[in-house]
Amino acid sequence: MPCTGRAPRLYSAVLGPARRPAGVGCLSPGEDEGRCSQWSRGAPAAPRVPVLPPSMGLTWKQRVFTALLGAAAVSGLTALLLVLVGTMNVLLPPDTKWPANKENDTGIVSQALACQAEGPGISSYASDPARVGESLQGCLEEALALIPKAKHHETPMFLGATAGMRLLSRKNRSQAEDVFAAVSRALGQSPVDFRGAELLTGQDEGAFGWITINYILGLLVKYSFSGEWIRPLEETLVGALDMGGASTQITFVPGGPILDKTAQATFRLYGADHTVYTHSYLCFGRDQALSRVLAELVQASTGLLIRHPCYHSGYRGTLALASLYESPCAPAAPPDLSQNLTVEGTGNPGACVEALRKLFNFSSCDGREDCAFAGVYQPPVQGQFYAFSNFYYTFNFLNLTSKPSLSGAKATIWEFCLRPWKLVEASAPPGQDRWLRDYCASGLYILTLLVEGYGFSEETWGGIEFRQQAGGADIGWTLGYMLNLTNLIPAEAPAQGWAQSFGVWVAGVVFVVLTLAATLGAVAVQVFWLQD
Repeated sequence: MPCTGRAPRLYSAVLGPARRPAGVGCLSPGEDEGRCSQWSRGAPAAPRVPVLPPSMGLTWKQRVFTALLGAAAVSGLTALLLVLVGTMNVLLPPDTKWPANKENDTGIVSQALACQAEGPGISSYASDPARVGESLQGCLEEALALIPKAKHHETPMFLGATAGMRLLSRKNRSQAEDVFAAVSRALGQSPVDFRGAELLTGQDEGAFGWITINYILGLLVKYSFSGEWIRPLEETLVGALDMGGASTQITFVPGGPILDKTAQATFRLYGADHTVYTHSYLCFGRDQALSRVLAELVQASTGLLIRHPCYHSGYRGTLALASLYESPCAPAAPPDLSQNLTVEGTGNPGACVEALRKLFNFSSCDGREDCAFAGVYQPPVQGQFYAFSNFYYTFNFLNLTSKPSLSGAKATIWEFCLRPWKLVEASAPPGQDRWLRDYCASGLYILTLLVEGYGFSEETWGGIEFRQQAGGADIGWTLGYMLNLTNLIPAEAPAQGWAQSFGVWVAGVVFVVLTLAATLGAVAVQVFWLQD
């Protein structure tokens, strides 16, 4: 709809008797003074209009001419009134400091790019931090290609680090600081507005994953058919289950008050306050958990040949003993780490579950309904949950993302663990060699965590969706991290202007067209008809 920067102004053209003050008619010193004196001494000569004798009426041609002039005057006056009466003060779209739309101080965004950085993560460059910038360069170039060059300098960029860097900080704070410094140097040289690298807490990681899934499902804010942003009911919010390589998180809105305030996260999004229960278990990510199981088997063994119940029968492999004890999550290391281990699979899912259960310390929660494991407070789970990251990758490989029953999922995983290694290798899809030996252990670990740890039952199991994407966007903590940051980046105050509603604008256009048509018709009658 048309908008103007200010309201139209009308000025009266008649201020008194139609006489000119002395000298008004002199437009330049070189003009004839006689003409000036004639203009200043009286009213200007009136236009000469033919006058019909009183005894004669208007001809029908003259009536048409008069009617057209009247229609033009009425239409023009109506259009003018619509302009004056129908305009309203509106807020124009602002040039924002946050380069995207906002609703109630929180950004409205969508995913434009998903890029997997080279390497296993920035924490893996602890011994050579200078190379960390190279690992990020590919994704940075892809992102810059999507942003118009004119917007590069005003586009904020952030880097958030999670459990891998939390472990490195626990193991060697100096190395972690060196990695962050190298990241800041590399990204600070880019043309965008780099705002710094940050180490997220486990609680933040869980909360941001919860924000992401609820945002992309349209459960935090939604654009209605009436053209307004609305907030759905809080009862529709879903929980988030995230599992990375080093940690795992559970976040949801419980049915009652959160008794342990250290497990509570509160934030404001789209003008509404949200309070969730969230807890992050460091060392309980998939990679760290399975590495701890193998380390415990080594501790219980008297030699360097380890018989592993979570590996398929017929599997045989070697690895450096020292690699099991690099993480702060590992148990105490033996004195000699220079040797290699030989690991043979036995394909025994029952024994594998027993080895996995030793990681959890379930006995610390005996007799408590509001406890998960290791003495950690957790309200009973309720509602729908989305499980992503390694939850999804494992269950997708095992064809368990179509929401089978809990008993059906258990049966599928046990049957897979009992398959010989040669059969597993022969039937595996391409690109799975790196993780193939661990899918049995990973599947049983997820079952143990969700059922015995978090407390999902046969009845509540059906409420878990194992998904990688929703609403066309990847599920993870990164989108929620960015949305939360938009609350801290102010937008400029929107400019004011004048506009009309669509209906008034259409009516105004119609009357302007009628005015032009009537005026042109009157001119045509005057020129081509009345002259006859």
